Parts: sequence; structure tokens; C-alpha cells
Amino acid sequence: MSSQIPVKDVTPAKVESVDLYANREKIYTRAFTGLFRNLRMLGGALLFVLYFGTVWLSWDGRQAVWWDLPARKFHIFGATYWPQDFVLLSALLIIAAFGLFFITVFAGRVWCGYTCPQSVFTWVFMWAEKVTEGDRNQRMKLDKAPMDGRKFLRKLAKHGIWVGVSLATALTFVGYFTPIRELIPELLTLQASGWAVFWVGFFTLATYGNAGWLREQVCIYMCPYARFQSVMFDQDTLIVSYDPRRGEHRGPRKKDADYKAQGLGDCIDCKMCVQVCPTGIDIRDGLQIECIGCAACIDACDSIMDKMSYPKGLISYTTEHNLSGQQTHLARPRLIGYALALLAMIGLFVWAIASRPLVELDVIKDRVLYRENEQGRIENVYTLKIMNKSQHDISYLIEAEGLDGLVYEGKREVKALAGEVLSLPVELSIEPEKLPSSTNEIRFRIQSIDDARITNDADSRFIGPSVR
Repeated sequence: MSSQIPVKDVTPAKVESVDLYANREKIYTRAFTGLFRNLRMLGGALLFVLYFGTVWLSWDGRQAVWWDLPARKFHIFGATYWPQDFVLLSALLIIAAFGLFFITVFAGRVWCGYTCPQSVFTWVFMWAEKVTEGDRNQRMKLDKAPMDGRKFLRKLAKHGIWVGVSLATALTFVGYFTPIRELIPELLTLQASGWAVFWVGFFTLATYGNAGWLREQVCIYMCPYARFQSVMFDQDTLIVSYDPRRGEHRGPRKKDADYKAQGLGDCIDCKMCVQVCPTGIDIRDGLQIECIGCAACIDACDSIMDKMSYPKGLISYTTEHNLSGQQTHLARPRLIGYALALLAMIGLFVWAIASRPLVELDVIKDRVLYRENEQGRIENVYTLKIMNKSQHDISYLIEAEGLDGLVYEGKREVKALAGEVLSLPVELSIEPEKLPSSTNEIRFRIQSIDDARITNDADSRFIGPSVR
């Protein structure tokens, strides 16, 4: 008997490699019309007017909206905000987050499809393709054709529009930080600062690359919103969906054919919904992470249903409950919770804006704890930092309180120009026997002489010798 263990060669005859990263297939979108396209164009036009128009508005001799970073002043029409007011920016970002959560729970990714800058500029760039290279089939043929003078001119015109839109976008964005009426002449005369040139170039390249070349890749792979949106979806969330109960089985047919007798549904398998999709998905495969909720497939499908004299709505905004024949619940705990949180944050934000003091007062105590002056009184020295946050020059009255017998030595009335920060040294003194303890709480108060509503105060301490 042999003592050797039999060995079998299991090495595969051929090793196949699998590429985990598929090459991107260019998406050629088809032109279409419809209700949701019109709504998207109207919303995009309003956003463009807001973005490109606001930067040119003037207010009281300056740009109406101007983020003056070197001076640390942020002008928004009649109000000026300072770094001390950045808590308001934090509140605004929280409001935007809760607003996004609320709209996502209610209506899915409508933000992505209608108002996201990536989507809005992508639609603009696709329009530029259509007017320069033609509709979907013409663009596909043009890309396959060899380079000649006609193709070169069409491509040049397309990229010219892309660069023009990108440059206008970049100039406008930088114009909110450097007054645009100064920025453009300085760029034309080569007198702009290096940073201004850098940021204009950076945002031009970013817009050109994102909307022109990356497009759906930003939505699918780079945007985090696509990843966490599913956590906020429920069976009552409005989504763009295909109705398989009505559409299946798919198949072509003549317009007046008795397709029901052939076992066919309303879907004629024209693939128009796929051809108009900016992310290139087939909505008939169900809800997918790539869907941005733009409703282009709804408009395309409804137009086909009209031509076939079928009811609209084969693809529609609906809910999972509705698709399964159940009732959709609009009022549900999660949606109500986000709504209440959003309303609470908006209320707090409005209150914070309305109650924001127009004068800021900071008190810095001298490093010398205390000293005895020529009159034998205990003296403390402070530096008051006074910031006039208003748009007008204001005269203030300064007082100190908190101890009986406290004497204020220094200027009681000061005038601060609009947006000025004053540094004012003051001295407080008191007789030693009137000090209740070695450390005493005091308060400085500042108030406008002409308007009692403009006031603020700051706490500090008055230090003296130990009291026995």
C-alpha cells in the first residue's frame, strides 16, 4: 500500500482579470419639453437673476452685498456684520441643513434636480451643446466623425460658450469679495491682485470642469448628499417612479392596436425616458442612487403617452405606498419633527437678527491688579473696546456701576464713526473702606446719546486689597 497522499493539479487553465473601474460612457441627452422642464427653467432663471444681479446692486455708496475679508466686515444691504456675528452664519447653515432634511423627507431629491448649482449649470452647458452641435443623434454622429473644419468650428463654439459662462460665474463669485465694479477694470488693465486673478481662474476652471466634463460623475460619485439621502427616505416620500403594474409588459405597437389583447402594458419601450436622463439611468429599473429627481423622464414619457392617446403618469412623482395601492401619509412624525425644528431655528434666527446689538463693548483689564493713587483711593485701569456696528456715526455715553462710591475717571462721551473700532482707556477708583471684598463684580454700560435702543454692557471685576 502506498503512503503518499494523492495530489491533484487545480490550477485554472486561464486566469481572467476583472476591471473594478468601468470607463465612463458619455451621455447624450435628448431635447424635450414639458411642465417640469418649464418649472426648472423658471427656477433656474430666478436663481441666475439673483446670483448675477445682486452683485451689481449698490447701497449707500458701496456694493450692496460685499464680503470685505481684509476689513473683516460683511455688508448685506443696510446691515454690516463682523466676525463676532459669525454665530448667525452658523445658525443660517443649520437652517439650511434642516430645510434640506425636510424637503428630502417630503419630496426626495428635488433640490438636486431643480436648484443645485451643479444641476443648473449642467443644464446650461447641455443647452450650449444643443445650439452648437445639434440634438442627440447629431452630436453622436459628430463625435464619431473625423475632425474637419465643420466639426472644429462647432466644438470651438461649444467650448467658447462653456468658457464664457464659466468666466462670468467666476467673476460674479469673486465680485462678492472684491467689488465687481473695481474687479473687472483691474483685470482688464492687468492691475488686479494675484489672489483675485487666482480665484477667478480657479472658479472658471471648476465650473468648466464640473458642468462641462464631470457632470453626472459629480452627482454619482462626489456628492455626499446622494449617499445619505436614502436614510431620510420613507415609503411616503415623493420619488420619481415608473408604475410597473401599468407599464408591463413593454413592447412596441401601432397607435390604434389592441395592445391589451397582446398582453402588453402602456410602456412602448421607446427609451425616451433613458435618452433625456442627465445621469443616464433607466427609471424603469426602480429607484436608483443616480436619480436626481429632475423629472425629465416624466416630461418625456408624458409626451409619448399624449401621442399614443394613453393617460399620462406612467412615470410620475409618487410614493412607494401609492405604488403598492396603499394610502400616502403626508403628516408623519419625521416630517413634523423636521418642520418644527426648522420653524424653531428660523424663529431664533429672526430674533437674533432683530436683537443684535449695534454696538459691541469689550472690557480688558490692565495686568496690574490694583494700585493706590495720590488720594489714597484704590484704582483699577481698563481698556474699553467699542465697535460701532451701524452704518452711521454715533455718540455714546459710558457708565460704570456695581459698587457704591465708585468714581469713573476718563472720557464719558465718545463718538465712533460708522464701522469704527475705538480703544478707550479708563480708570475706576474707590475709597478702601468702601470695598466689600478683594474681588468685586462691576459692569460697564454704553448707550447712544440719540437712540436709547442702541446699548450694550460688559461685566468685569474691580480688584482691591484683602479685606479683614
